Amino acid sequence: MGMLSLPGFLSCGKKKDFSLSHEKDSHSSDGDENKERGNWSSKADYLLSMVGYAVGLGNVWRFPYLTYQNGGGAFLIPYSLMLALAGLPLFFMECSLGQFASLGPISVWRVLPLFQGVGFTMVIISAFVTVYYNVIIAYALYYLFASFQKVLPWSECFSWADEFCSKTRIVNDCNTTLHGEIIHANYTFVTSNNLTCINGTVNYKPVQFPSEQYWNKVALQRSSGLDETGNIVWYLALCLLLSWIIVAAALFKGIKSSGKVVYFTALFPYVILLILLVRGATLEGSMDGIQYYIGRQSNFTKLMEAEVWKDAATQIFYSLSVAWGGLVALSSYNRFHNNCYLDAILVCVTNCATSVFAGFAVFSILGHMAFVSKRPVSEVVNSGFNLAFVAYPEALSKLPVSPLWSFLFFFMLLLLGLDSQFATIETLTTTIQDFYPKVMKKLRIPVTIGVCLLLFLLGLICVTQAGIYWVNLIDHFCAGWGILFTAVLEIVGIVYIYGGNRFIEDIEMMIGKKSRLFWLWWRMCWFFVTPVLLGAILIWSLVTFSRPFYGSVPYPTWGTAVGWCMIIFCVIWIPIVAIVKIVKAEGTLYERIVNCCRPAANWGPYLERHRGERYSHMVDPKKEKEQEIPTVFGLIYTH
Repeated sequence: MGMLSLPGFLSCGKKKDFSLSHEKDSHSSDGDENKERGNWSSKADYLLSMVGYAVGLGNVWRFPYLTYQNGGGAFLIPYSLMLALAGLPLFFMECSLGQFASLGPISVWRVLPLFQGVGFTMVIISAFVTVYYNVIIAYALYYLFASFQKVLPWSECFSWADEFCSKTRIVNDCNTTLHGEIIHANYTFVTSNNLTCINGTVNYKPVQFPSEQYWNKVALQRSSGLDETGNIVWYLALCLLLSWIIVAAALFKGIKSSGKVVYFTALFPYVILLILLVRGATLEGSMDGIQYYIGRQSNFTKLMEAEVWKDAATQIFYSLSVAWGGLVALSSYNRFHNNCYLDAILVCVTNCATSVFAGFAVFSILGHMAFVSKRPVSEVVNSGFNLAFVAYPEALSKLPVSPLWSFLFFFMLLLLGLDSQFATIETLTTTIQDFYPKVMKKLRIPVTIGVCLLLFLLGLICVTQAGIYWVNLIDHFCAGWGILFTAVLEIVGIVYIYGGNRFIEDIEMMIGKKSRLFWLWWRMCWFFVTPVLLGAILIWSLVTFSRPFYGSVPYPTWGTAVGWCMIIFCVIWIPIVAIVKIVKAEGTLYERIVNCCRPAANWGPYLERHRGERYSHMVDPKKEKEQEIPTVFGLIYTH
């Protein structure tokens, strides 16, 4: 029997050139510059898709809490600095990379074949994230449907509640005066004897808001832990199916259809945020909430704490969606001479401004909730799931015409989640298109439906009674330091191995020649500041890693092991692909490594008319015949 041959894209010594037929498909149109892959129908389609991808749930449920926790308005200083030093440089790099080669997150690593495993890791992590992200969208759908009631089901302690459910604090015991002596007594005894509690001695029962018990007991039917899987919660499974149907319907024509859907999904959340802000600002106690958000007096001493800078850098990194592969995939459909520099700045600034704006809408209504329940704002403020599905719904239930406000809020969450999900699934289908272009031309709709169906089936574990634990586990591991690791390798590979100056010349082929002064900031960031910052955050994340919890529920040892297995499965492709490429190359070990650290012969602009003299020798990626490199340095170009 002959030896099994590996796909050409795993080879350094051989060039895999994909056959692209000239059959027209729904992904391209007559007006496209790139007839093979297609282009965005308009610049607005692309920008809104990028804004929708970058602006997600974290802008609403994480940033406001971090600002409150880290010195109020003072937090905007490290946040803005981290945007300039870490977020924007990486964002610009990925947009430029995808646009220059018109390739997805795996194929684009023709730029540095040894690091193609980084592209695999990006795509696999994105696949993991789509599984649980659509479950969160399913939660929003469930609450959206639950809002179509005259009385919101979480507004009171109904039949599903237990004795700990209460909308107000319940006194448990206190000190009181009886016959001239101070005694400690149960509150029932105090009230039955017409006594009063001494100020400052009151102890309250550990009660839960109706919204918290509704979230755990009704919406999730949450079990005691990861060990107790329980049954599939059928209505969450139906909501999950509906969310996948929406995603598949929006993507059935690729960017041609999703580019139109985002006009609504990316813009309408801003309308809802504005409505919620105006309504919240008119409520009693709203200013208390806003003052907690930006600080009655911004605490600039917080800037001396390393944790604040780490929070700022982490939030920027995750909210911009860098190193997931999506930015490369979406930018790959741009026209070659599109100004990706201005696009990167516009999208990044829009993303950060949205975070700040969302904070005012969130805290104004939370301030009113604190006022009504007679609690300090600090007791009702939260982040993540607890903000989206407990604190904010509780606050909305206290408003007149509460079902309307609840509908608007969860509709906003739905839209914020969907357009991020559109881009992530487009990342997966773009990867498939790069490897199997003929298949995608003829079978784009069945392939898209197949991908969505597979991810729906994988997500069913997340809609069991232990589903929330799985959602939290995947988020804790896959969306954590794995992404940081790929980002560090990405910037080191492009800047130090491929060559930062060569990459700048590639960008200038697209946006025109720029002065040395123009590139001074980007060189400083790409060559030093950004990799150092990301490396520091990565080390910090590993050093401070702790056993995952959901609320107060610890994960079993096997659950933590599963988490590590998931992230190992994601990153293991980096060394595997590197080893395979070195083995397949020719020459001595040193020559093979050098060979794989140089761009492939088919690296460069996708269309011949954009290659110019710099890439005139480039092997055309559209040619049918596979090109071989007979010697280590044969057909390898240097600039």
